[in-house]
Amino acid sequence: MAQYQGHKNWNHWNVSLWIMNEYNVYKWAAYLVTRYNRDVAARKLLAYCKVYWREFHGCTPDDAPLTFSSVRAALTNWGK
Repeated sequence: MAQYQGHKNWNHWNVSLWIMNEYNVYKWAAYLVTRYNRDVAARKLLAYCKVYWREFHGCTPDDAPLTFSSVRAALTNWGK
């Protein structure tokens, strides 16, 4: 299986890249992982990202679909 800088596929890598590099999204993600378990944090972050990047119709600015799976994968190693 091909790996994308530690992620299982391009979509997971791209979503993680945007979450880590967009300041407002990163700060919200950091807050969520301190308050909630990873699944709840991922659901809340997914909803936030869809609003934050609403002009991209449910995708990152690079056209990677925002999915629960990709957002959850981006939060895997946070805070531990």
